[in-house]
Amino acid sequence: MLPIDRQKQILTWLENEKSLRVTTISQRLDVSEMTVYRDLNPLIKQNKVIKTSSGVTLSTPAAVPTDNCPYCLKPSSGKLSVQIIKENQQIENACCAHCALMRYQDIKNNVSQVICRDFLKDTTINAKAATFLIDADLDLNCCEPQPIIFASRKQAKQFQKGFGGKIYNFQEAIQMILKEMKVDCCCCEE
Repeated sequence: MLPIDRQKQILTWLENEKSLRVTTISQRLDVSEMTVYRDLNPLIKQNKVIKTSSGVTLSTPAAVPTDNCPYCLKPSSGKLSVQIIKENQQIENACCAHCALMRYQDIKNNVSQVICRDFLKDTTINAKAATFLIDADLDLNCCEPQPIIFASRKQAKQFQKGFGGKIYNFQEAIQMILKEMKVDCCCCEE
């Protein structure tokens, strides 16, 4: 089989299976892993496939540039930005927790992880384990209602004493924002 034929076969498998390990491709094509890597290099350069930690996955064209929020299209490189890591290892950078929660709700079945930063300590945390303070009397010049993210519920409560607002966990924050935005959703029906 010629390299071009192997590349076409790899793309066909990826369209059906989403991702593949190099060892699996090697076994299926009955070639060495080195040959697979040589076959993959042109596909990677052409942005047809993306290397992942466990192999390769199909590259999907981004609808918006990666430096813009996938939800509101604002620049997404500030302190409030939140990363949504999809199962295919693509990363979307939301400009703020509001957009990240809305985007997560839209694509939650394809999300493997949501990473954000603690508002006070500026440390990286798992958004699903974070505490969200919404409707605090603090204008962060971002999307409304604006959630402020804390790693600790205790610190969120202390912050709440000075700035008001209500405290939510990840799922509650999504429901609250959807309700405020009046987005039709089964979890927000009254």
